[in-house]
Parts: sequence; structure tokens; C-alpha cells
Amino acid sequence: MSLRNADCRILVRGLTLPFRNRHRVLYAVGALTIFLTAIGSAFAATQWARAAHEKALRSKPFPKEWERYLDKNVKLYASLPSPLQDELKGYINFFVATKHFEGAGGLEVTDEMRVTVAALACMLLLNRKTRNYPKLRTVILYPSAYIADPETDTVHLGESWNDGEVVLSWNHVTSSSQDLRDGTNLVLHEFAHRLDQEDGAGDGVPNLQTEAQYFTWAEVMSEEFKRLRSRVEKGYKTLIRPYGATNSAEFFACITENFFERPHQLKKKHPEIYQELQTFYQLDPASWREQESTYLDSPFKVKK
Repeated sequence: MSLRNADCRILVRGLTLPFRNRHRVLYAVGALTIFLTAIGSAFAATQWARAAHEKALRSKPFPKEWERYLDKNVKLYASLPSPLQDELKGYINFFVATKHFEGAGGLEVTDEMRVTVAALACMLLLNRKTRNYPKLRTVILYPSAYIADPETDTVHLGESWNDGEVVLSWNHVTSSSQDLRDGTNLVLHEFAHRLDQEDGAGDGVPNLQTEAQYFTWAEVMSEEFKRLRSRVEKGYKTLIRPYGATNSAEFFACITENFFERPHQLKKKHPEIYQELQTFYQLDPASWREQESTYLDSPFKVKK
């Protein structure tokens, strides 16, 4: 019996098929390969275009007027080494161009507000490979503290929502960034929440690089959180403000404030926290400036 007439079979991707169906199968496999290749190419092209767009925005000249806003409202900026200042300007360009700012409570948003918020938010992105808050769409600015829930009259200074919005009180944005000694900064706090929420959890554990980091982070932070909660309950003075004892997410946001504003104190009193944050942020703020001689050592005291 000749091969042409035989019901011989061939193996295609682990399947035994009649010879007469070979061309159909090969055609389908080829078409699928072309389809998947096209999808991959389109995705790669989109990623390339996005990266090129971001690079172009970050490379734009930084307006002189914007530098004056930094000098006026962002005290941390003067502490940064020159390479980090340049990197920050690029991030600000991109943030202002791609994030929507919206005024609430009668506030009209200005460039000064956009640049100030962008600068403080992007401090958390410096010197590491990360995207510029990809899930963030809108920054809502109130003139001052606002009522978040009319039914309960709850007053807020800021919030970070999982649906892509950050809400801030402009008055507290500026007042909290003027004094680096107090370890409080509204924008750093809320955008630390944004980093924490990038994986959708908002549990005080941001996206880390390695599995080993997760183990170390859990061990250090859980112990330090218990320590803070215990001291707060007893009414002791704390370097980390008592609000950080609310839950793990608030703890991460509060220690981030201290890491950038009072790095020497945090490194001295909580060296393991400092090390974990240094590894995560890939920054060493204690090396940026000399230790302040007039630190507000323990500004937060819980009344019994």
C-alpha cells in the first residue's frame, strides 16, 4: 500500500493526526503563531511608545518659575544631591503632564499647587526602577481640611483611594512640608499609601524586589508595629507618630515620613526600620544633610 493512500499518521504537538489533515493543522498552527506574534509586536510597540513619551516629557526643560515653587514649598528639595534634583525635575514634568488635578471646595488649582504636590510625591520614586504611579489618575485638592463623610462629619486632611484618586488639603500640603524636624508630611504620607496600594492590597507591604525581602520586611515591621502600639497604649512619647499604630498601612506611611524628614533620628532609634526603607526606596536620606541640632525629638504625646 502506497504512502499516499495509507491512513498514516503524523505527530503534531503531541497529537496523532491523519495524514490528510496535516495541512489544515499546520495552517492553523501557523496562523496562531502569526496572530500571537502580532499581539506581541503590538504590545512591544505600545511599551516602546510609552517609554519614549515618558522620556520626552522628563527631558523637557524645567521652568524657572517651577524651581521657585520648589524652593518655597519643598524644603526637602534643597537637601537632595544634584543628580537626584535633576531626576526629580524629570519626574515632576511627567507627573504634571499626565495626572489630572481637580480643585474642590472652591479651590482653583494653580501651577504652584501641581508642582509642589508632584515634587513631594515623586520623592518616593527617585533612584529606583519604578513607574510613575501608574494607577493614579486624579489629584483632588481642597483649600483646607474637608469633611469626607457628611453623615458622620468626619474631617480629613488627605486620602488615597484604590480607584485612582488622591485627595489633599492644600493648606496642609504646604504647612507639613515646611519643617523637616517634625516628621510629618501630608503628601509623603498619602503617596506612601499609593505605593502600598499598587498591588491592590494596601496592607503596609509595598511591592518588594525579592522573596527574601518580604520575609525580612514582615519580621522587622511586625515587631516594630507591636512596639509602637504598646508605647502608644501606655502613653509614652514616640518618634513615630501614634497614628502609625492604627494599622500596618498607616504604620508604613508614618515611617516613610520619618525616613525622609528625620532620617538621623529614625536610623538611631529604629535602625532596622531605616535599613528596610533604605533597601526599598534605594535612598539614604541620612547622607543628604547633617543631623539637625534642633530636632523636635518627640513631638507626639498620647494623653492617657
